[in-house]
Amino acid sequence: MKFTDVETFVVRNPPPGYGGKYFAFVKLSTDTGATGWGEVYSPPFEPATVSAIVADLFDRHVKGTDPFRIEERSRLLYGLGFTQRPDVTIGGVLSAFDMASWDIVGKETGRNVTDLLGGKVRDRVRSYTYLYPADDDDGEAVYEDAVLAAERAVAYVDAGHTAIKFDPAGPYRAVGPRQPSMNELTRSEAFVREIRKAVGNRADLLFGTHGQFTPSGAIRLAQVLEPYAPLWFEEPCPPDIPEAMAEVARHTSIPIATGERLTSVSEFTRLLTLGAASILQPNLSRAGGITAGKKIAAVAEGFGAQVAPHLYCGPITGAANLAVACTIPNFLVLEGIQEWGGFHAEILTRPVQWEAGHVVPFTEPGLGTEVNEDVARANAWEGGGLHLAMTTDTADWPG
Repeated sequence: MKFTDVETFVVRNPPPGYGGKYFAFVKLSTDTGATGWGEVYSPPFEPATVSAIVADLFDRHVKGTDPFRIEERSRLLYGLGFTQRPDVTIGGVLSAFDMASWDIVGKETGRNVTDLLGGKVRDRVRSYTYLYPADDDDGEAVYEDAVLAAERAVAYVDAGHTAIKFDPAGPYRAVGPRQPSMNELTRSEAFVREIRKAVGNRADLLFGTHGQFTPSGAIRLAQVLEPYAPLWFEEPCPPDIPEAMAEVARHTSIPIATGERLTSVSEFTRLLTLGAASILQPNLSRAGGITAGKKIAAVAEGFGAQVAPHLYCGPITGAANLAVACTIPNFLVLEGIQEWGGFHAEILTRPVQWEAGHVVPFTEPGLGTEVNEDVARANAWEGGGLHLAMTTDTADWPG
């Protein structure tokens, strides 16, 4: 069995667009007719370039190789161009190829990927959602109004969610890090206070910042949050300065969580060695795929750390996250997009099953589901743009 073809589907994510503007799915085919699906998370290039990079790497390094030789292929791709170091572009494409390879191996052996990873250690997986506006809300108000946010949190908890994430500290600026303003500190404290008061002990609160603050600024913010016992303080400092996060971790009782922008086992190992985080959040469509996900979890286990796979993209990544989460002993909670419905269900041949705050693992061979190609082609992304982007308006720059 050999790989013969690749096709990239850049799929428009229709309104409300939760999970990003579009998803980048990769389909690998073999000479036996077998196919496998992967996904690239938030590539830093426009869609046409992403497709070209996927095709280039496939033609030069994947075509003609055996789908079962996953480890060898991942190591070769990681060392491309005499780099052999973390790189989000190679990491994203490598991750997609890795997922698709596991999908094919599972289908060829007639087993779900969870069986190939050592078997499940849990039959359902706890999930959480970001806090999103209701259909009748006034635009972005839920991200600025603590009382309205608390009302939305109650609706999610009443629906069965046991953890809610929100990030009221301010826009994600391309320039920084910065000290939080008094307005940002006040707004952040109001959010955790009102949401905690509204949901009580029925749900964990997950506070995100997306790497915006200096160590001292993050420590000031953590002091404001501590009385409300959030489960984690996410990415308080930029992802390329783990020493800064370690400084924050030493000054707060709130567990530090991070990892969505990291790629490779080595970057996660460095976090743990420095004591920078006790909750790791690899996005498996950037961090190295299913193979790296299992390795990251194993390293974390040795440090007494937990894993909470990240998801702000499409549901193929969600399926890969789910497969790993089912098979690791130090899993904490899985990110989802609300109840995994809407377009996230429509784009799959078999939707993710969400029940009472938990996701039920797939049991079918491979990842257990595939991209619905008819839906993908009907929603093809046209034009440029990025899946996600930081704020670049100079009016928002600190100082």
